Amino acid sequence: MKKLLIALFLISVTISTQAQDAKAKAILDNVSKKVKALKSLKANFSITITAAKGAKPQSKKGTVNMKGDKYYVTLSGQEIYCDGKTTWTYMKESNEVQVNTLDPKENAFTPSKLFTNFYDKEYTYQYAGVQTVAGKKVDVILLMPTNKAKQYTKVELMIDQANSVVAGGKMYEKNGNIYAYTVSGYTPNPVLADNMFVFDAKKYPKVEVVDLR
Repeated sequence: MKKLLIALFLISVTISTQAQDAKAKAILDNVSKKVKALKSLKANFSITITAAKGAKPQSKKGTVNMKGDKYYVTLSGQEIYCDGKTTWTYMKESNEVQVNTLDPKENAFTPSKLFTNFYDKEYTYQYAGVQTVAGKKVDVILLMPTNKAKQYTKVELMIDQANSVVAGGKMYEKNGNIYAYTVSGYTPNPVLADNMFVFDAKKYPKVEVVDLR
């Protein structure tokens, strides 16, 4: 579940340099330029998970706060903290937190990865047309992994034409699962204290700490 939650941060993807499609590159460069100019960012998101085997779709809502390579995520009973070196994944129902060392080489999506030139080598991308989503015109960018071992067969990004931010998209897994997400309530440069990105066990009485480092 942790990797799934982190994957949702395609909402804040920035992409640059080598591209197979000039129009897609121009659009993504605008997103990259805008996001890289920010010192911090806060946004709301929602996601609907459709299972391949026909199970009832599940919908969840969450928030993300980012400051450099640090991030704090809340999503339906879970909280994920990262101070740039360590990650803490807290599960409210079991009152348990898992502690891991952040591995920059790991293939899992992280917010910090998605604010770098991470995709220029790992994905090809192309312009896929215009759609209207919630009354807004969005440009659709299709990303295809160059490494076929990745868990996703393709990713569709929807870029709001009016303000050059990611409005949502879809992620397609090899097993047939589809993750459709939307983004709203972007807040640029909010004041975020550094302790927001560190799990404080004192605030969670009797929490079970599972240290996986």
